[in-house]
Amino acid sequence: MDKAVARGHKRDRKTGLGMDIEALAEGVLAGERRALARAITLIESGRADHRDAATQLMARLNAADHGREAMRIGLSGTPGVGKSTFIEAFGMMLTARGEAVGVLAVDPSSARSGGSILGDKTRMERLSREPAAFIRPSPAQSHLGGVARRTREAIALLEAAGFGAVLVETVGVGQSETVVAEMTDLFVLLLAPAGGDELQGVKRGIMEMADILLINKADGELQAAATRTCSDYAGALRLLRKRPQDPEGFPKAMTVSAMEETGLARVWDEMTELARWRRESGHWERRRAEQARHWFEAEVREGLLARLGREPVRGAMATLARQVEAGEITAAIAADTLLREYLGG
Repeated sequence: MDKAVARGHKRDRKTGLGMDIEALAEGVLAGERRALARAITLIESGRADHRDAATQLMARLNAADHGREAMRIGLSGTPGVGKSTFIEAFGMMLTARGEAVGVLAVDPSSARSGGSILGDKTRMERLSREPAAFIRPSPAQSHLGGVARRTREAIALLEAAGFGAVLVETVGVGQSETVVAEMTDLFVLLLAPAGGDELQGVKRGIMEMADILLINKADGELQAAATRTCSDYAGALRLLRKRPQDPEGFPKAMTVSAMEETGLARVWDEMTELARWRRESGHWERRRAEQARHWFEAEVREGLLARLGREPVRGAMATLARQVEAGEITAAIAADTLLREYLGG
C-alpha cells in the first residue's frame, strides 16, 4: 500500500464515513449528492472526532473560495398553515426555472414532541424526487444551539455544492424564528386567512423580523378571506417603524395559493428584487458580516458551556453547588471562584 493510499485510509477511519476530508470536499464542490449527504451527516454528528473532521471540512471548503452564494430564505408559520405544501410548490416552481433548491428543516421541539417535520421527504414527495432539489430535516436535538450550528454548516455546504436557493423551515412562533432570521438573507412568515382576532395573536416581534408576509390558501371559498387578511396585515405593517435595510414598499403582505400554485412566481420576483436592492445598497454584505460575527460569539458561548460539563470542571462545580446549598458560600462567590480557577477570569 503506497503512502497516499495509507493516508487516505487513515482519514477514512477518522471521519467514519468511508471518505477522506479532501475527497469529501471535492465531492461537495462538484455538486455530488452522495458527497453532500455524507458531509451533512458528518456535521450532524456529536462525536468529538466527527466534530474535528467537520471543522476540517468546513475550513477546506472555505479555503476553496468557490464564490458561490445562495439566497438564504427563512420560512416560518404556525402549524397547519401549509408550509410543506408551499415549500414543495415553491421549490418545484424554482427548479422549473433552472434553480437548484435546498430545503433544511430546523426543529428544536422534535426531541420533546417527535414532531412531524422529520417526515418532510414523505410530505414533499414531488420535490424529493426532483433532481435539482435536496431536502434534509434536522436531527432531533434537546437544545436549539445544536440545531443552529448544524443548520448553519448545512447552509454553507449547500452553497458550496452550487444550490442557488436554500429554504430554511422552522416549526413556528418561538425562539427558533430569531435563530433562523440570524442565518438567512430573507425571512418569510406564512399565514392563513383569518379575522381580526387572529391578527392580534401574531407576535409583533415576529412581524418585525419578516420581510414578506404570505397569506396562503388564497383559493376557493377562502379567497375573499385571504384578500381581507392580506389588507389587514398590510395595514399593520405600515404602522411599524421603517427599517433602513428596506426599499419602499417593504416589508409587504401578499396572497398565494400553494395548492393551486398561484402567486408563487410573483413572490420569487419580489424576493429577488429585495435581494438586488440590498446588494446594491451594501446591506447584504453588512448583514452577512454581522451574522458571521454573531455566530462566532455563539460558538464561543457554546464552547464555554460545553467545558462546564467536563471533568474536572463538572466535579468542582458540584462541590461548590453543595457549599452554596449549605449556605457556606454565596452563589456569586462560588461562580467567581469557578470561573477564576478554570477559565482564568
